[in-house]
Amino acid sequence: MSRAIAVLRPEPGNAATSAAIEALGLTAIRLPLFEIHAIDWTPPEVSRFDALFLTSANAARHAGPGLTGLRSLPVHAVGDATASAAREAGLQVVAAGDRDGAAMVAAAAADGVGRALLLGGRDRALGSDPIIAEAIAVYASDPVDVGGQALDQLAGSVVLVHSPRAARRVADLVDRAGIDRRTMRLAAISAAAADAAGDGWERIAAAASPDDTALIALARALAD
Repeated sequence: MSRAIAVLRPEPGNAATSAAIEALGLTAIRLPLFEIHAIDWTPPEVSRFDALFLTSANAARHAGPGLTGLRSLPVHAVGDATASAAREAGLQVVAAGDRDGAAMVAAAAADGVGRALLLGGRDRALGSDPIIAEAIAVYASDPVDVGGQALDQLAGSVVLVHSPRAARRVADLVDRAGIDRRTMRLAAISAAAADAAGDGWERIAAAASPDDTALIALARALAD
């Protein structure tokens, strides 16, 4: 019998990922660890930049009308989901990397980008880099309370982690709840997310590319 697969990402992504898992005939545990909401921001003068960096679809979804003045900037995105959300927001995507934020920055630099604007979350994972001229938070991802009974469902499951921050939080929560990490398998969206989870899990692996399709395929393999 296949293991249940726990989905920790915030809504609306949680419902979408869970539905995709259930469409495969598997059991999804819907357990969001964070809640996304837009925050106020002031769009900068677009002429200061030669590219727009997006590492999460949430930036495009929650940035609001401030994106309108940035539509002349070519977008470098991490993953197909982020690229798709950017296009839906009317932005011009020129590159959708299949790894992580650091790889996206390196590829953009190789393409000649020198003054990029990064739009992301208040707790963004991507650090500073010389070609990032400014980074602005356009959304926040705040922790939600998770009860012990809900956490008990994770024992014996495959856990999806969509970010290093989620990996660190689930590791902390299961340790505080006294759940043995050795009963759980982790499917991480990137090597950085896998590293952030730490050691002691029964198995842990990173998806071949930073998108839900690859992550769910990995989780399905780990569930058997």
